Amino acid sequence: MEDKINDLIHKPPNLIQESLKQLRYHVLIDGLQTDGSGDCHYRNYVWTILLQVELPPAEQYLKLVSSGPSDSDAKIHNDTFRTMATDPMFKSKVSEEALARVLNAYATAHPDRTYVQGMNVIAAPFLYVSRSESQAFTLFNHFVLTRCSLYVTPTLSGVHTGLDLVDLILELTDPPLYQHLRSKLLTANLYAFASVMTFSACTPPLREVLVLWDILMAYGAHLNLLMVVAQLVMIRTELLNSDKPMSLLRSFPPLKARDIKSMTLAVLEKMPEQVYDMIVRHAWDPKVGRELAEYRRRRRN
Repeated sequence: MEDKINDLIHKPPNLIQESLKQLRYHVLIDGLQTDGSGDCHYRNYVWTILLQVELPPAEQYLKLVSSGPSDSDAKIHNDTFRTMATDPMFKSKVSEEALARVLNAYATAHPDRTYVQGMNVIAAPFLYVSRSESQAFTLFNHFVLTRCSLYVTPTLSGVHTGLDLVDLILELTDPPLYQHLRSKLLTANLYAFASVMTFSACTPPLREVLVLWDILMAYGAHLNLLMVVAQLVMIRTELLNSDKPMSLLRSFPPLKARDIKSMTLAVLEKMPEQVYDMIVRHAWDPKVGRELAEYRRRRRN
């Protein structure tokens, strides 16, 4: 199967793009087939294809691991023991040691970078889905470097821009709900930090996280911002009727991927082209923060 993936990646660009287009559509409309527990035995191959990653020899990963713990090892172990600690699916398949090895390998491979909060949760689904640690490392490494590089900077600049965009998306999607939360001094920075930082992987159950991540792998990690707003809109009645909505937002309700997908598409339809362009680029383009500030300034005037 891995040979077939590499063959696909090396096809002429026009054939690759047509195949990817069909696969993305299948993921969005039909979804991947799962067993009774929510597992899909070929999900790791689908993610590899959608990310267009060529799997290197496992020896490359083993060499990183054999070099020993990275300088970030203490910080990593401070997070790994609590990663998805209450999810039985995850705990039954992924050990803390495996997660720590992948994160240490990343830190070793990129000495100019540093381990930051949230990377443990981002790595977790890749480890659960993958057939090997080396594959999980390759997918995780590619994802954070190419899809959300500003989410893993020391200042988490992409995360903070994403939170500002969540506020704007909610304002454009549901002005009454936005104003209600603002009247309680609630912004996305207070209630959506973890959901944005981890691409919603912080909210159980894992089987629903994986369905949402299928879509993120297919169409882009930026869609998580719309998914976060979708989750807010899905509980808008409870939020609007609450004098203390933060009590409802300290932890988001368990994920329901099918409902979130439908609501996300509805939210997407309300996005102006300029706003959606910023959403698409925010996780890797440092210019978006300034563009967003200017956009908001013009809206106020």
